[in-house]
Amino acid sequence: MSHSFIHIGEMLARNGRRFPNDVALVEQNPAENKRTEITWQEFDRRAARFSDFLRQRGIGKGDRVVHLLHNSIDWLIAYFGIIRTGAWVVPLNFRFTTEDIRYCTTVAEPKAVLFGEEFSERLDPLWRSIKTAETFIAAGEVIPTYAVSFAEALQSGSPDPIPVDIGPEDPCGLYFTSGTTGRPKPILLTHQNLACAAITEKIHHDQIKDDNFVIIPPLYHTGAMMHWLGSLIVGGRAVILKGVTPRWILETMSREQGTILWLLVPWALDILVELDSGKLKLSAYDLSSWRLMHMGAMPIPPDLIRRWKTYFPEMQYDTTYGLSEATGPNCFHLGIENTHKVGAIGRAGFNWEMRIVDDYGKEVASGEVGELTVRGGGVMKEYYRNPEATAQTLRDGWLFTGDMARQDEDGFVYLVDRKKDVIICGGENVFPVEVENHLHTHPQVKDAAVIGYPDERLGEIVAAVIEVIPGGRLSEEEVRTFCETLPRYKRPRKVFFSEIPRNPTGKILKTTLRARYIGDLNAE
Repeated sequence: MSHSFIHIGEMLARNGRRFPNDVALVEQNPAENKRTEITWQEFDRRAARFSDFLRQRGIGKGDRVVHLLHNSIDWLIAYFGIIRTGAWVVPLNFRFTTEDIRYCTTVAEPKAVLFGEEFSERLDPLWRSIKTAETFIAAGEVIPTYAVSFAEALQSGSPDPIPVDIGPEDPCGLYFTSGTTGRPKPILLTHQNLACAAITEKIHHDQIKDDNFVIIPPLYHTGAMMHWLGSLIVGGRAVILKGVTPRWILETMSREQGTILWLLVPWALDILVELDSGKLKLSAYDLSSWRLMHMGAMPIPPDLIRRWKTYFPEMQYDTTYGLSEATGPNCFHLGIENTHKVGAIGRAGFNWEMRIVDDYGKEVASGEVGELTVRGGGVMKEYYRNPEATAQTLRDGWLFTGDMARQDEDGFVYLVDRKKDVIICGGENVFPVEVENHLHTHPQVKDAAVIGYPDERLGEIVAAVIEVIPGGRLSEEEVRTFCETLPRYKRPRKVFFSEIPRNPTGKILKTTLRARYIGDLNAE
């Protein structure tokens, strides 16, 4: 047994012993005006009970358990209950359709399926076809006939943890990517990967016991979950905010005295729009405890942070960059002391290395664009049951991210774009992020996306999709004039006005935009 290795299940048990009566989690539901909290000891015991229930059902090391819940305290209890048996947790995106769930369960072959009652309609036509699943568990009031109640499962298990031999290289999570480019890929993560994420997060954001992290993004995604591991490792409190509006965010930071918040670009934009319009007034809230706002999961427009700093001049800011294949958001970060470099994703994270390489895997010169590769303790084990994709992405221990990047003279890395999103206009490479960042500086633009549009003469031209601020006005002609400062080949030749579709982690759904404006439904 690997005694020196402490996995995240053991971190929870340790918090239960060290801080039994301290609040671990708060669940805040503003829509229903409900607030729930749980101590570390109770969190630990409930996870142990669920773990014991699963063992009674024959679930053990290497088995898979599907986990389909909305963010809640129960979400985390169930997660820890599953991994403590040695089984792999398979967290699913709560927006997945019946067909998506069918695909994921076919790949994962779960022995048990846990789901919230609100997903019954998606599971009802499906459950019989999941041949490997012997146990279905439903959380909520209305329990389908084929399932047992999550609340009853917690009652029937023992609160005393049963030790399981878990080593660093043992797999513990099967994560399906958000699928912005087609079918979600299954990523296999190990206990070592998650422990690495916890340590890195704590180091990057100086997390201490007194910090209070407010969670808004979905926990099934490696972003929010892995950021929260920084709270777990120090025994700090966290608040799960159910629902996102600018007012709810500020109210929660104020009432709960939150210290750290991770925001996605659309939410930060919404807050700024309401502050600019006077709909929200900072004087109405006590935000004195809020020390850090950080962002990631997508390119961050530098102008957004400059505007943020006008309202919150003293607040620390950090950009984090990662991908599910690197156990989430921390293989790169800007660093809270480097706000002058906003626009960069920063430098390799704590205990990480990076290289920027050409198509042959050779390192490029400083300032040149190449593919970003990373190496560290968070690199996934594999794409599950996909050796070809694994061999393409993992080479000699390096993870090839698919992101094009360049490094400046100070060693800071700037993302240029996704390899597959680069627009080639008359032989010139156009990186959509550069044009998007320019558009974001226009006062009437709330959000912007740039895609390649087929052109007979040039191959592709730049097309901009623009979401105007509420009540704002902007014409195609004004956009063209505003972009005259850009080199000619980067200027949008086509301009569309519409809402920008983003996935739950805030990434722009460029496939949706291509389908909408170009009509190529198979666009990658």
